[in-house]
Amino acid sequence: MQFPKIASFKTPAALRARLRELNLDLEMDERVLSAPDSPLAQPLCIARTNGSTFQVGNRFCILPMEGWDGTRDGKPSSLTIRRWQRFGESGAKLIWGGEAVAVRHDGRANPNQLMIHDANLKDLARLREELVNTHKHIFGATNDLVVGLQLTHSGRFARPNDTAKLEPKILYHHPLLDRKFGIPSDYPLMTDGEIDDLIEDFARAARQAQQAGFDFVDLKHCHGYLGHEFLSAYTRPGHYGGSFENRTRFLRTTVQAVRRDAPGMEIGVRLSMFDFVPFRKGPDEIGTPELPEGDAYRFAFGCNPHHPTQPDLSEAAQFLELLRELNIRLVCLTAGSPYYNPHIQRPAAFPPSDGYLPPEDPLVGVARQIHATQTLKKQFPDLTIVGSAYTYLQDYLPHVAQAQVRLGHVDCVGLGRMALAYPTLPADVLSGRGVNAKQVCRTFSDCTTAPRNGMVSGCYPLDPFYKAREENTRLKALKRQSIRS
Repeated sequence: MQFPKIASFKTPAALRARLRELNLDLEMDERVLSAPDSPLAQPLCIARTNGSTFQVGNRFCILPMEGWDGTRDGKPSSLTIRRWQRFGESGAKLIWGGEAVAVRHDGRANPNQLMIHDANLKDLARLREELVNTHKHIFGATNDLVVGLQLTHSGRFARPNDTAKLEPKILYHHPLLDRKFGIPSDYPLMTDGEIDDLIEDFARAARQAQQAGFDFVDLKHCHGYLGHEFLSAYTRPGHYGGSFENRTRFLRTTVQAVRRDAPGMEIGVRLSMFDFVPFRKGPDEIGTPELPEGDAYRFAFGCNPHHPTQPDLSEAAQFLELLRELNIRLVCLTAGSPYYNPHIQRPAAFPPSDGYLPPEDPLVGVARQIHATQTLKKQFPDLTIVGSAYTYLQDYLPHVAQAQVRLGHVDCVGLGRMALAYPTLPADVLSGRGVNAKQVCRTFSDCTTAPRNGMVSGCYPLDPFYKAREENTRLKALKRQSIRS
């Protein structure tokens, strides 16, 4: 199944015509403005728990990613530092973690994921300082730059010791994901006591992030990792499963512990606001849903249980109401998981090596997330909401981003893969230089295929630095082999 590539649309009108063909009502502006007139250049005040505010200088945000390039003991490498320096060059004034950092060893998504503990604090502080100093050198002011750190435990997708071997920590047995990832039916669940211990690890990590100079921590609840799995633990017995109150107990107790051990540390949450059933590669290599047995699918948060490829935002709204009650005002919205339905989470034209061809025009996935974010922002205007899934829009990312911010549908626009390929897109847009088409991410997915095969993440097609590395030769050979097979 072939879909028109974004690069084939030579004008905003041409893209609008395609959106009409798909029956997608996705607002976009004809002309992208530069600072100071651009909606994307407007400052933003984020409420703090003490009644003051963060001042964020513009509406661009760098989203957290895993570089697979830290040291075995969880410290940043020269590759990590380079990536964070480039985030500083971006011109974005909100850095949502820059990186997913494990709170302990068994929660690492790969053996080279960054990890936070006392022995690493100076290194993490230096990583932040490199970003801030780079930003200051180029843009001058840093009093309107806000830098957070995403704290995570990878749960079901933990690979702390070997990139080829899952060592999962699970909250319940999932009939489809257990089979998909080879988890036996007698595999032990995390006990309530183990969860209580993990909460203390998150609190300790937040205190250490505060000591390292970060402005806030993100308690990650997205993409199939452990925080997200709590929200879908409908079948788990005990204090951490079943009811909405129990499934959010981990969040509530962790927030309480963070505020006990790191008073004054601000908290944000990145949430997968909806999820679907897992998808698999069909005979034609196109993704197809793995539909469950029975009348209802009760293993996905934000999913219509009777139509498990449709969102249901009712519990996402309930979750945001809880964040409001907990005095958490900083929220980043995303969807799905890169492990079992990547076209939902990060729409792309080209799949990673372990993925499948998109079963829908990726524009549908982009619009799905943008519309869901718009719906929740309308319900919670007092929350500061960062949107995701913009990268596939490519040359037209600024056109759509500007419209979404101008209309009040979102407060900040998050950049993930785009920040690897083209970190200075925000600066170029706001300065009036416009988008450099040669640097735009075309969603080749090499930044995912590489780490799926034990290599560091980076933009191999477009970043000359990664293009010259020996991994690029291995990556090309791997892709040729995949095509032949």
